[in-house]
Amino acid sequence: MDFAIKSGSPEKYRGDCIVVGVFESRKLTEAARVLDEASQGYLAKIISHGDMDGRANTTLLLHGIPGIGSKRLLLVGLGKEKEFGEKIFLGAVRATFKALQQTNAKDAGLYLTDLSIKQRDIAWNVLQMVVLAEDSLYRFDRLKSKPEEHQPSLSKVNLCVTDKSAAAMAETAVQQGAAIARGMKVTRDLGNLAPNICTPTYLAEQAADMAKSYKLKFSVLENKEMEKLGMGALLAVARGSRQPAKLIVLEYHGGKATGKPVVLVGKGVTFDTGGISLKPAGELDEMKYDMSGAASVLGTLTAVAEMKLPLNVTVIIPATENMPGGNATKPGDVVTSLSGQTIEILNTDAEGRLILCDALTYAERYKPEVVVDVATLTGACVVALGHVVSGLMGNDENLVEELLQAGEQSGDRAWQLPLRDEYQELLKSNFADVANIGGRWGGAITAACFLSRFTKKYRWAHLDIAGTAWKSGKEKGSTGRPVPLLTQFLINHARKHTSS
Repeated sequence: MDFAIKSGSPEKYRGDCIVVGVFESRKLTEAARVLDEASQGYLAKIISHGDMDGRANTTLLLHGIPGIGSKRLLLVGLGKEKEFGEKIFLGAVRATFKALQQTNAKDAGLYLTDLSIKQRDIAWNVLQMVVLAEDSLYRFDRLKSKPEEHQPSLSKVNLCVTDKSAAAMAETAVQQGAAIARGMKVTRDLGNLAPNICTPTYLAEQAADMAKSYKLKFSVLENKEMEKLGMGALLAVARGSRQPAKLIVLEYHGGKATGKPVVLVGKGVTFDTGGISLKPAGELDEMKYDMSGAASVLGTLTAVAEMKLPLNVTVIIPATENMPGGNATKPGDVVTSLSGQTIEILNTDAEGRLILCDALTYAERYKPEVVVDVATLTGACVVALGHVVSGLMGNDENLVEELLQAGEQSGDRAWQLPLRDEYQELLKSNFADVANIGGRWGGAITAACFLSRFTKKYRWAHLDIAGTAWKSGKEKGSTGRPVPLLTQFLINHARKHTSS
């Protein structure tokens, strides 16, 4: 989809459809009022009939309005003006694109950009509209023998601003929104693929293709190389699978040659049966999404490369399946990690922390400025936070605060959980340096405590996205999160370094 910033009065807009808002009860926004005036009260007359009262997320499509240049007019309900805010705005934009996709309009001019939202500016409005426009087009039907017959006509969106001085800011927001949308699509496509297709080898091939497209440095460690290095924790997870494990690395150099990179580590379990500690059968197919951390860091790197951000970013993906088998790791086994620490594996379904700990140790060689790992790590995080926000912990409060702020800016929010030394007691083992689980209570926190033992040489944060990476049920599919959060974090990081 193409996007453009347009300025000018709404009655002069010439195209297939123009979109304006209406508050409860039937109060016109400024753009709608201008159109009503141009049509000599025609719009107010239509609204007075009661088909559009301004209730949030309702729409009304009109044709042939006299006095305006557009073929169609779409009215969008914005709810009560006093209650209008971020949530209602996003709902209205979703409703707008859903209605537009059901028309034959090839282009649309949206006069929703100037709507005032507390603590948000036009740039935020524009970025969200671009991301939601692309989201409205997203379909994953590549594995079906016959794709959907109805293909939306909408191919161009004009985001209209009445204040010409805001146009430059809006243009930048369009570019950022388009890059984030591309990154989210990469993430969603990888997550939604069937696990017999999206294997560790497939992930490595996609990373190699990305490297060619964006001129990145690509490398991958195979089993023998990981054995030689001593990645006993990662390889313990891979033992039950016939699919070879991979440690995938992509390096983006957009900053100074001597600049320390931001390292993103993404959990890449392409299918998780639980291993010998076998999961129950219900919704087991959704364990193809256990590589969503890997997918999200690849999506984020796509957005970074599209925007050409002036910073260095390295992505590390430990990729494997977790399968039962005659050679699979057993509860009670003790393995030695790349760091030299020994781990008693009490539950083979706590495998994500095992592959991440070796990847986090491997990250040390890049002398990182900061490291952020992203993982669908624990069901306990879903119990604690539901499907609304991601869990966040770390060993550096400034880094955690930067990620929280990026979540607030992007609307892709996280919530900090405590990472206190007292929880480390739960990971004690009689037979190794550490156990891989800490018991029933505080599971999301003890998982992060486990990872923290491998991150003492740098600033580190951990995002548990088990509740936010995908949806279940009728709308089953990858959400593309936390690409918006991570990308905003890196945008902020690049700005901070450019200004310093």
